[in-house]
Amino acid sequence: SKLNEQLLVLHNRKQQPAALLCAVPFLRARDMLQSQAGQSAGDKQRSLQQAIAAHYQQLFALAQQYNTEHKLELPIVMTGHLTTLGVSRSESVRDIYIGTLEAFPADTFPPADYIALGHIHQSQRINANTDIRYSGSPIALSFDEARQQKQAWLIEFAVDGKTVSSLPIPCFQPLISIKTTLDTITTQVQQALSDITAEQILWLELVIAETDAYLTDLQQRVETQLQDLPVELLRLRRQRTNQGNGFADASYTSLAELTPQQVWQARLATEQLTEQQQQQLTALHQQILAKMEHAE
Repeated sequence: SKLNEQLLVLHNRKQQPAALLCAVPFLRARDMLQSQAGQSAGDKQRSLQQAIAAHYQQLFALAQQYNTEHKLELPIVMTGHLTTLGVSRSESVRDIYIGTLEAFPADTFPPADYIALGHIHQSQRINANTDIRYSGSPIALSFDEARQQKQAWLIEFAVDGKTVSSLPIPCFQPLISIKTTLDTITTQVQQALSDITAEQILWLELVIAETDAYLTDLQQRVETQLQDLPVELLRLRRQRTNQGNGFADASYTSLAELTPQQVWQARLATEQLTEQQQQQLTALHQQILAKMEHAE
C-alpha cells in the first residue's frame, strides 16, 4: 500500500535500526479527494484537512505497529510539505492549497517524536505540543529573506531523550534590498558592499523613493550609477503611495504583485460611483467569485 511505501527504517552507522521515518510527500488535493457536486469552498477545505489528518494518523499508527511487532522503541519522525498555523512567511512563499486549505492546524498532527516540515522558507518551531519545525530554505529566495541567518536543525536521539541544535548555513551569495533616492544610491550601495568579500557580486534590489519614482528614464539613471560597482541589479521598484491611485500598500508596483481582488478594489477606489452603480458592481463581483469558487 502507499502507507507502507512511506514508512522507512533509518539505520545508524553500525547499521542498526535507529529511527522510523514517515516520509510523507506533498499531498495534493486531487490525490486525496474526489470532487463532489455542490460542495462549497469551506466544505472542500474541511474535507481536505480531514483527509490529510487521517493520512498522518494512519501512518503514525503503522509506525507504532512496527515498533510493537519488532519489540522496539524507535523514535518516530514524520515529514510534510504544507503550511501550518502560526508560521512566519516571506514574500516568495505562496499558499500551496489556494482556495481549499489555507493552513493545516498543528494540533491535528499525531504525537510523533519529531515532525519536519517544508515549504516555509524561514526556520522556526511551531507552538504545539508536538515538536514541529521548519528548517527553512538553505538560501535566501526573496529579498525580504536577505538578512535571515539560514540554518538546519540537527536532531539527536538518545536513550534518555532528544536534543535539537541549530547548524548555521553560510551565505555564499549576498543580496540586499535598499530603499533609496537617486542621490543616495551610490552611498548606500557602497556601504552594503563593505560587508562582502572582494570576490563576491552583490545581488541588489532597489526601491526608489516616491520623489524620483515618476522619472521615465529611471532604469538608465540607476544603471549608470551602478556600472562600476560589483553588483547585479535584479529588481528595480518604484515606491508608490495611496495618493490618487487607490493602492494602500507602498510596495505594490505591478499587476504581478497583486491579487485580482486587490486590483478590483484599487480600481474602484479611483471612481466616483452612484449607489446604483455600486450595487451593480458588487453583484457582478459576487457572480465572478462564485464562478471562480465553482471552478476550483
